Formats: sequence, C-alpha cells, structure tokens
Amino acid sequence: MAEECSCTPEEVTIFPCSGGLNCGQIANHAAVSLYTLGVGKIYCLAGIGAHIDGMIESARRAKRLVAIDGCQVACAKKTIEHAGLAVTDWICVTEEGITKSHNLLLEEGEIEYITRRIKRLLSKPLNTTK
Repeated sequence: MAEECSCTPEEVTIFPCSGGLNCGQIANHAAVSLYTLGVGKIYCLAGIGAHIDGMIESARRAKRLVAIDGCQVACAKKTIEHAGLAVTDWICVTEEGITKSHNLLLEEGEIEYITRRIKRLLSKPLNTTK
C-alpha cells in the first residue's frame, strides 16, 4: 500500500530543526526532499520563534504542522508550541535510530529513511498520528 498524504501541499507546513550537527541537517534535508516531492511547504522556524504575527497566522491556517527535530531537545517542536501553535506531526531523527555526531557528511540513506517515516506519518489521519 502506497503511503500518500491526503493533504494538499499548502495544507502541510514543515518546520525542520536545521541544527548544527548531523541530525539537525538530516531533518533539514528531509524537509527539502518532502518539499521537492510535493508533500508540503517548508516554513521558516526562525520567523515563528521571532513571533512574527503574519507568519504565525499563516502557519495557523495549515491543516498539519510538521516538526522535524534532530534530537530529543525538540527545538522545532518547542518553538512552534511557544508561539501558540499546535504541532500535529512530530518526528525526532535520533529516536529513529540515527546517532547524533559532528559528521556533516550526511548519509543519503538516512535522509531517505527520515523522509519515508514522515510520509508514513502524514499518510495517517490526524487523530492517529501521535
């Protein structure tokens, strides 16, 4: 069975961690992959963290807010929630078995794995994604 999100891209807003270690960069690369596959729209986590009203209101209109964190510190998820928004879908790269390191020569297979995991999350109705 194919894993397909039933949302249109403008309904899915993706907020990657983009942290300074491999897992944050894997989160960011997975977000880019999802965007290029037409799965969703990458949105500016910094703008949400800065509490820019127009950006928060735009994000609030999305059907699904996807936070992709590199590690359990969950900066992306916490930033979104701090702005008063609800994360509908969350994935943590290290909780998916990828070890955090200073090696920024990323493994394409790890990026593809996280991308597939997020697509699988989005293939489920909202009430069963957690």
